Parts: sequence; C-alpha cells; structure tokens
Amino acid sequence: MLLRRLLYQGSVGTVLLLGSLLLHAAPASVSLKEALSQLHETGVLVLNARQEAAIEKESSKLRVPASTTKLVTAYLALKHWGTDYRFKTDFYITRTAQNTASLWIKGYGDPFLVSEEIQKLAEALAHRLKASGINTIDEVILDTGYFETNVVLPGRSDTDNPYDAIPGALAANFNTLYLKKAHGAIVSAESQTPLTPLAIKLGQHANLRHGRFNLGGSVKTGERYFAELLSAFLQQSGIQVKNEVQWRNLKELLALKQSQPFYRHLNSLTLAEIIQPMMRYSTNFIANQLALKLSAEKLGAPASAEKVKQMMKSDLTNYLGWQDFYLEDGAGLSHQNRLSPQQLVILLEAFRPWKSLLPEIEDRIFAKSGTLIGVSTLAGYIYQEQHWLPFALMINQSVPFHYKNQLAIKLKQQLED
Repeated sequence: MLLRRLLYQGSVGTVLLLGSLLLHAAPASVSLKEALSQLHETGVLVLNARQEAAIEKESSKLRVPASTTKLVTAYLALKHWGTDYRFKTDFYITRTAQNTASLWIKGYGDPFLVSEEIQKLAEALAHRLKASGINTIDEVILDTGYFETNVVLPGRSDTDNPYDAIPGALAANFNTLYLKKAHGAIVSAESQTPLTPLAIKLGQHANLRHGRFNLGGSVKTGERYFAELLSAFLQQSGIQVKNEVQWRNLKELLALKQSQPFYRHLNSLTLAEIIQPMMRYSTNFIANQLALKLSAEKLGAPASAEKVKQMMKSDLTNYLGWQDFYLEDGAGLSHQNRLSPQQLVILLEAFRPWKSLLPEIEDRIFAKSGTLIGVSTLAGYIYQEQHWLPFALMINQSVPFHYKNQLAIKLKQQLED
C-alpha cells in the first residue's frame, strides 16, 4: 500500500534542541514536575477516571496544535458522514461513434484514489463500457469544479516533499509520484503504478534520489496525472484511450438530460479505514481533502480555504461549545492555528466512539502527535485499568523529537502512582 511507504507525511519541520541540559537529557532521568518546570511554553491536561484534572499546567492557554488538528478534522468527518461512508467519483459518457465515446469524470475530492483503487475503478468501468459496445475513449473530460481552482490551505510550503502536496477534486496517489532511473531511463518505482507521459516529463526535472515527490503547485498537473493513470489502467482492461484531456463543466452534459452517471465508483475503503492510516502516518493530504470536502457539503461548492475556516468555526462552536480558538486548515500545518489543552480534551471526550482509530505510540498510550518548527504536541488516551483517560500535551518551544512521547510515559506513570 502506497501510504505505508510514505514513512512520515505529517507536519515535519526541523526540530531545534534547547540549550538546557535537562531537556537534552531523557525525561526518565528527572521527575515529571522537574521536566514540566523546564518547559515554559507548555500546556498539559490529563483527566482521571472521574473526569477530574489529575495533571494540569496552563491548560486553558491557546497554543499551536500542529498535527493534533487532525483529531478535529477526523471528528468532524466521522460525525458528519459516519464510519461506513465511502467517497464517490462519477463517470458519464457521450457517444461520438458506434464503438467510441467521450468519458466525463466528476471528482468530489476522494482522498484515497491510490493506484490499487484506480485499477479497481478502471476494471469496473471497462466492464460496463464493453457491455455497452464501447471499446475506445477518444477524449477524457474532467469536471473538477467541486474544489476551487488551485486551492491551497495555509501552512503549505513550496517544496517537492510529499507532505506539501496540494489538494484537488481529482487526485491520484495523494498528488505524488515515486519514480527511479533504470539504465538511464525513468521508470515507476512501484509495480502497481504504470508510467505515464506526464510522469516521465515530471521525472526529468525532479531529483529522483530523494524518493517520492509531489506534483507541484498547479492543481491541473495532478488532475491530468489522474486522467493519464486511469487511461493506462483502462488500456490494461482492453479499452483504447486517446491521450486527449479537457476540462469542462458537467452542467453542459446534464443539460442533455444525462442526469444519471454511467458508472459511480465508491471507494473500497470506508471513512474509518481512511482515517486510521491518516492518523498513523499523519497524512496532510488526506486531512486537507476531508476538510475541503466537508466545507463544500456544508457551505456549497466550490470548496475553498475560506470555507474551511468558516466550517471549522461554526461546527466546533455548535458541537463542542468552543468559543476562543482559531483553525484554518485540516492538517495542522498552519502556525496560526490555536487550541488549548482543555479544548483538545473536550474533543477527545467526544471522539471516544472512534478512539480505536488512533495508533498506540507507546505502551497503552493511544494518541495523535504533532510536530512543527518550535512545536511538539500529543493528544489522545492513556489506557489504565479499563479506563481511557484523555490527555493533551502542547509544547510550543523547541525540544528533541521524541521528548513528547517520553513525557507522555511520565504522565502515565504519574497516574499509576
């Protein structure tokens, strides 16, 4: 699976170490009280089984949440759609000759159209095309108006790293490519992904020694790549596809009274099955796709960065009663985001039905971590005596990368004493 090969796609930044000798030392060598006293820009809240504050430090102060923001996005998505929801992509055809047709595709922001899923899609679509006597597609027409053109949520950097991939209404493999050179030629670095003309072109200008890279800052590049990859899989299934891609509004077709899709593809993974790896690998692309799609459903298409911000503000105020907070992206990349440990713990109380979607980062500690430059956060549950005790740790100063995990172990030990 592609996602497992993206070793870490979260909000990664260079972690600067504090000059303090205590912070360079492992927290195991000092008490929890001593460790927290050295962290001047830190908030902590841990509840006991009676929902009382067992450990607390500056828990009402707003801080940068980093990728613990993904807990918010997951909660809003699960509350709105439910665990069994499956994302759709619609396909329409218009016949241009006896055995030939144009293929129209309407994208709705499915965040998990990886190669394996697109192959399943192509096989099902090819079967229906053949049953209708169609063996050639002379053009692929994309309607990507469900998202605003070139929508970019705050916090994205202009790099070719996978975690900086931009969202899109139609996107393959998280809008990333994984290529390599063999005998001087560019080839696909993964057996399940056919090589396309656009992939070769992009690979000629990329540093392939760095591994996977994103498709750049133009959403049309990612949309064309989706069309080419689908075409390659259709051809493997016996449908000839000419390399002609256009962008048009589906309303033109619907005006011809073709209101029902020729084929509607529902992703083979449920929302819960998509959120679980998003939490484990901290995949920014999935989180931002979910936030954008939610904003379009609630505030109307096209999805936009402004609608994401409005949706977050409205829903979290209505559902959780939050007042003083600020969120402007679904992944937690923005340094402008602000939440408090108290708010994260309130969120975790509401997230209990889906707590199994969180990874076990340490023994009996199930949590989502977050890392930005100068930010290290962790929020989740400590499992103790059949109780899931919510906790939030928000460090807004530079510490060693695994320091938050070591502190979480200290929190667990404190509860056990």
